[in-house]
Amino acid sequence: MLPLPKFLIADNSQEQPEQIYVIHTQTPRCIIEGNIEDFYENQRIHWLDNQPVKQEEIDKLVKTADEFLVEELENQELLYDEEFDD
Repeated sequence: MLPLPKFLIADNSQEQPEQIYVIHTQTPRCIIEGNIEDFYENQRIHWLDNQPVKQEEIDKLVKTADEFLVEELENQELLYDEEFDD
């Protein structure tokens, strides 16, 4: 059985079309909410586990989530383009 991915992407486009969510599935679990055009704009972190005490840990988690989001959206765009090239 494969482990869960470290991050997942979610949206709520019917109620908040400008927002995107990155879900961190490992401890400390959280949902990072940000603007779809600029992930850091109006960003909020919804903690499912206890929030880390050190700000450096939070900053690293948010940076890693942002990198994941950028790479994942680029990959999805490539897959979408390939699908229509056939």
